[in-house]
Amino acid sequence: MSEEKSSSTTATIVKVHKCPICGKLTDNAKYRPFCSKRCADIDLGTWFNEGYVIEGKNPVDEEESE
Repeated sequence: MSEEKSSSTTATIVKVHKCPICGKLTDNAKYRPFCSKRCADIDLGTWFNEGYVIEGKNPVDEEESE
């Protein structure tokens, strides 16, 4: 009698995504959605320099409304 050993192989699923700054395909989860700290810092700098704008209504200034 021969016994067959069932070896369970676990497949690791790696999610690859595209960096929004440089467009490089990466699986780096540490800086997701960016590929590196450099691209994350570039994006942060764009926010600080008001390069991105979230549209909305202008706030009403209480002093001007009186």
